[in-house]
Amino acid sequence: MIVCGTALAAQSQTTPENAALQRLLEVGLHAEPSGETATVVFFNRPIVVLRARVLGRGPAERALSSNRLMDDLISGGEAHQVETRVLVGAALVMAGGRTVLALTSPDVDELSGETLDQAAAGAARRLQQALDEAYEARTPARLLRSAAVALAVMLTGALLAFAVARSHRAVSARLVDLAETTVTKSGIADANLLRASRLGEFQRRLTSYIAVVLYLLISYSVIAIILRQFPFTRPWGESMRGFLFETGINVGLGIARSIPGLVTIAIIVFLTRFIVRLIGLWFHAIDQGSIAGPRWLHPETAQPTRRLLTAAAWLFAIVLIFPYVPGSQTDAFKGVSVLVGLIVTLGSSGLMNQLMSNFMITYSRALRVGDFVRIGEVEGTVMHLGMLSTKIHTVFGEEVTIPNAVVIAQTTTDFSRMVGEGVLTRTSVTIGYDSPWRQVHSLLLTAATRTPGIRKEVKPFVFQASLRDFYVEYTLAFALERQDQRVNTLAALHANIQDLFNEYGVQIMSPHYLGDPAAPKVVPADKWFAAPAHAKEVSTR
Repeated sequence: MIVCGTALAAQSQTTPENAALQRLLEVGLHAEPSGETATVVFFNRPIVVLRARVLGRGPAERALSSNRLMDDLISGGEAHQVETRVLVGAALVMAGGRTVLALTSPDVDELSGETLDQAAAGAARRLQQALDEAYEARTPARLLRSAAVALAVMLTGALLAFAVARSHRAVSARLVDLAETTVTKSGIADANLLRASRLGEFQRRLTSYIAVVLYLLISYSVIAIILRQFPFTRPWGESMRGFLFETGINVGLGIARSIPGLVTIAIIVFLTRFIVRLIGLWFHAIDQGSIAGPRWLHPETAQPTRRLLTAAAWLFAIVLIFPYVPGSQTDAFKGVSVLVGLIVTLGSSGLMNQLMSNFMITYSRALRVGDFVRIGEVEGTVMHLGMLSTKIHTVFGEEVTIPNAVVIAQTTTDFSRMVGEGVLTRTSVTIGYDSPWRQVHSLLLTAATRTPGIRKEVKPFVFQASLRDFYVEYTLAFALERQDQRVNTLAALHANIQDLFNEYGVQIMSPHYLGDPAAPKVVPADKWFAAPAHAKEVSTR
């Protein structure tokens, strides 16, 4: 509210007329709370917040009237002293003998515990500062001095930035040279290996990040100081300085308050690392056969079990650490935790299926790294048993990745598990009833003897698998020296079988025939190396 209190301000002594005037103002002063607020701002500085409706005038109208009065005061080109006068239920803020602001009880924010007198005193103090700065802005000499100071600050900031740039290059080069010299003298590695490790690049990036932080601090400080030199921008500069100081103080206080929690976190981490190391040593000894583990723990499952227990130990440690993490009780931290939990929940169905399948593979001991296996239609050597998938290296040089859930769902044949006892591989031919079965047995065994890669200590043998309508199915069983050479060995064996059967005139009836041919379907020996084949060629890999 703007109360025209010029007459009241002109009367410096209490007289019956003044007392009657004061009572008339007090009786006529009608103020009530308003649902709106308006801030009186003069020369870029907030003076006071108006919340009441006075004599039918809302906060916005009262603020506009106050701004007009302050503009009139400054237009005279004179500095004015601000004072306050307290009435019953109101307080007047006056300057140059004119009432600039009138505050009432509904204007006071009672929730903050502020009184009417305190609100008036604060408004007067801020108004005095705004009027002084407005008067300063109309003084050319002061503006020229402020511009000179701002220019000096800019030059100082540029010099500091130049010094940081020079120091950054020098420190970066010095750190790289020091690292190369230290590593070379220690004999750990040579300078070329150190450069290949990208340690120098990491050091350069670290110094670059530090330099960027210094550039930002210099720029921020220079801008804040320059803004404080001019009356209109001084509030912005003061807010920037206050923000920097408050942030530094808050960070420092936050670090100080977090020290007990950080110490607790360090103790938990230290104990967890100690327990994990003990677990690792124990399971390593079981894996190496140095000690005997429980009956349920096999050497091939020692390392997976160690990883599970290690993960469980660290998860338990994280649960213990969580309350002591700085900021863990803030709403932002809790919101991020909820978001992470939601993502894990939505995406964990397939993930958990693969993880549980890995546990089944591991503890059923169905596969081991290095085993030659057949999973479904994929045949090769197991190269990796992961938490989510199994990698197979085929004999054709392919790397096949099979999800663990698919491995569990497929039939798995391991050709390497019982190699020492003679895992048998089979191949079959069908021969007509007119061929002596003893001759066929001998030919197949001779082919196995001639084929490299078939174990000699495990004697091959032949059995008649079935008696079909037109032929007999003979199966040769033998043991391979190397399962990963299965394809090559079978190729060589099949070639030897064809050569021997051709040599002795025994016709292979596979897959079947409709009638006896006029002559046996065999290849004479003189045509075994028909062009473009040569006798010295090797037909198998």
